Amino acid sequence: MIAYIKGNLEAVNEEAVIVEANGVGYEIICANPFAFQNQLGEEVLIYTYHYVREDNQTLFGFKKTDDKILFSKLLNVSGIGPKGALAVLASVRVEEFVSAIEREDDKFLTQFPGIGKKTARQMILDLKGKLPEGFATGAFETVDESSNPEAVQDQNSALEEAIAAMKALGYSDREIKAIVPSLKQEQHESPDPYIRKGLALMMK
Repeated sequence: MIAYIKGNLEAVNEEAVIVEANGVGYEIICANPFAFQNQLGEEVLIYTYHYVREDNQTLFGFKKTDDKILFSKLLNVSGIGPKGALAVLASVRVEEFVSAIEREDDKFLTQFPGIGKKTARQMILDLKGKLPEGFATGAFETVDESSNPEAVQDQNSALEEAIAAMKALGYSDREIKAIVPSLKQEQHESPDPYIRKGLALMMK
């Protein structure tokens, strides 16, 4: 799995961005490619989902980790493919979508292209109560890199890796959500210090 790509933003079009990293140009399909337009010619970090099928391999890209997580959750819903998932992300903030799922608002969900009432009900059935609690508060949301230096990009990716590691160790989204604000006050370029700090906080 390719978790993210960091490199120079070479091009932006209606469907994708092109990022060159270590001499390789990656085409990354995005919900809103022009959100990266003001970083053209600069170094960017894009969180990616590597979509693999027998006849197709595609990279989908996101500015924030919560967008990436929601995209992966949507792909598990019967009747939703990558295009449908991107249409959702292009039209709504993650918190608004999660709120609609939790209150079973199928009228809200059918506003998205290609989402009928049957699919909306399936989304509610498959996703209600199963989305990370951090979505509600933006606890897993990373900082917009268009206004932050490279050091902040490194910090964000290190924190994301640390959160993933703590999940792998068996800690719940609720437990991790409680300590994320404290971890964000730290500044590290590798995940290890975040993990040590996080484990110490959760053992208190």
